[in-house]
This record gives sequence, C-alpha cells and structure tokens, in this order.
Amino acid sequence: MILNNESMNVLLLSPYFPQNFQRFTFALREAGANVLGIGDAPADELGAELRSALSEYCHVPNMAEYEELYRAVAYLIYRHGRIDRIDSHAEHWLGLEAQLRQDFGIPGQKPADLDFNRRKSGMKEIFRQAGVPVPPGEKVTSAEQIRAFVARHGFPVVFKPDIGVGAQSVFRVDNEGQLAGVLDYPPKDFFIESFFTGDLVSFDGLTDSEGGIVFCASHRVSSGIMEIVTEMRPTHYYYRRFIPPEIEDLGRKAVRGFRIRERFFHTEFLVGKDGTCVGLEINVRPPGGHSLDLMNWACDIDLYRLWARSVVCGESHFDYERKYNAAHVGRRERFRYRHAHEDVLRELAPLLMAHTPYPKVFSVAMGDYAYFLRHPDLETLRAGIAYIEEQA
Repeated sequence: MILNNESMNVLLLSPYFPQNFQRFTFALREAGANVLGIGDAPADELGAELRSALSEYCHVPNMAEYEELYRAVAYLIYRHGRIDRIDSHAEHWLGLEAQLRQDFGIPGQKPADLDFNRRKSGMKEIFRQAGVPVPPGEKVTSAEQIRAFVARHGFPVVFKPDIGVGAQSVFRVDNEGQLAGVLDYPPKDFFIESFFTGDLVSFDGLTDSEGGIVFCASHRVSSGIMEIVTEMRPTHYYYRRFIPPEIEDLGRKAVRGFRIRERFFHTEFLVGKDGTCVGLEINVRPPGGHSLDLMNWACDIDLYRLWARSVVCGESHFDYERKYNAAHVGRRERFRYRHAHEDVLRELAPLLMAHTPYPKVFSVAMGDYAYFLRHPDLETLRAGIAYIEEQA
C-alpha cells in the first residue's frame, strides 16, 4: 500500500464501473495523484491492475447509506490527508459527490449546483438565460397545471422526471384520452414539455479550471432516445469531424451559462427539419457508453489522460485534430441480421476499432452488442453502419 501525503489526493466513487472508466484511475496515477476509491463491490472483484493503481479502496456495500459513505471518506482522510478532488464521472453518483464535497470542503459542484444542471426545470432556466432556445416546459405540481399547459401549448406533450437519466420514466401524451389517464394519477416531481421533433445532436467536451473549453466534439443519434428505448429501434450514433456552426455556438453559450469548471460536459440539442435548434438538456459529466473512446479514436488522443493532467498538473491547452468520424453501432438480440458477426469483422475490418457485448444496465439504449467504427469519410462510415444494422 502506498501512502503519499505530498501528492494530490483524488477520490473516485465506483472506480471499476463502467469498465472503460477504469482508465481515469490509471491516468490519475500516471499523472502523479494518490488515487483512492470507494465502491459497493468487494476489493477482490476489482481486478489486479485496478487494485494496484489505487492507493487504498474502501468497500461500502450500500453506498445509498450516506452515513456509511461519509465514514469511509473520513477514514480515508485520516489515512491520507485532505481529499483534493472527488469524482465518478457517472450520473448515478452526482448527488452523493456533491454532498460529500460540501460536507468535507472539497472543490467542485455542490448540491445547490445540481438544482440547475441536473433538474430539468433548472436546466430550462439556465438555457433561457444563456440565450439557448428551448421548447416550452415547466415543473408539474398539479392536474390543474397540466391542463393549463396543454391548453396553452397543445398536444403532443412529454412528461419527464425532473431528475432523470435518458428516457427512463419518460412518456409522451398525444390526445385527451391519454391525458385523462395521466390526470387520474398526476405524476409528482415531473416536468412537462412540448414535444419537438428533430435530430438529436450533442455538443460534448472538457473544460479547464476557468471554464474554458479545451476539447469539444459533436455526435448525431439515429433516433430520439425516447423512441430508441420505447420502440426498441436500431441504435447508433456517430461523432462527426466537423461540428455544425449553430451547434457549436449554442453549445458554447450553454457551457458558459452553466459555469462548468474542470469537468466533462454533454449537451443535447434537437434540430428540426427546418434547421430550428433547441436545447434539450445538459449533463455535467462525460457522455455515456464508450463516447470518450469514440472521441479518442476520432482524434487519436487520450481524454482520460488529458482530464487527469488538467486536474493534477493544471494543464489547460491541448492540441488535437478531428481526423475521423467515429460511430457506435448497437445490435439487439431480438433481431435477426443479414450479416453475421464474423461477416462484420471481415468486411468492415478497415473501419473497425473494437467490438464488445454491452452491460444489461445500458443495453436498452445502447444495444446488446456494440461495434465501434471510424473513417475520415462520413459516407463510408454510414455505409458501414448500414451494413451492421441490415436485418434479415
């Protein structure tokens, strides 16, 4: 066990999941940080490489028990000294991270910040203040409020948890009959929004300690995430070499408006057929799945290392070039495909960067098995996506 109180102490929650996020631990250790971990998995399940990169790891079987988590952090402080940073890069732990930062005086976003960058109602307000157009929407408190909103804006409308991830518990209401069923049991702590049809496009990246964007990229999704999840549509998304100017302009306004410091961000927009662009939501964390890996493959860089060096060494300038378009293409076990797995590996070998089964917790949105492609020509990439998705 290594104890080095002269190094920066960085605490990672659940450092083993998802597996590709283990690279944050390796990158921090490489940059000179003393990396500590807390998670609900026993230490012997972490794997030898990850265990060796962590100076110490505390097993907390139920991390939802805040007192247990608090005591584990206090123990690590007793052992190693002040915690300089705490992170997980995962939506699930954002609330716990923020509370721990507040309770132990650790820099970074606090619970009050989450009212604006995690709640749909707070996001909507900051988007408006930043000059980013948004669909009409408001937090629901009563059946009367729902009725009044529909009277003003009409159908269809979408209900979302005010705090939620992806399309979980999101549903659409198209007419009075469907609305009547909702009003029988009005949802609490939900957000109602006018439905906007458009392509889902992101603006993703990383900021330095002053909020300057040191890296950015943009991906386009095959369908809206709600349609992918509820209708089990084919799922793919790809990062483009060139960011649409209107997306970059609105994305930069959003990042300034949300005052994002030394963190990854994932901003979602909907782009209508007429070119109208509206802000959907922002996540003050990396985009999900293997998005970081796709951005790395697109530019031949290592964002895990860039983030670690930003945190530990204060580096705030990175040179990079978007050399390739890079795609995630998911397959579902429920469908039969024209081209077998072996055909994909053979025919798309020049484009294929990696392939892997997807954890069940992510498979509804991301597919049961994923292929990762890259190519400098977007049409060639799209042809590869179509080859994988073609059904028998």
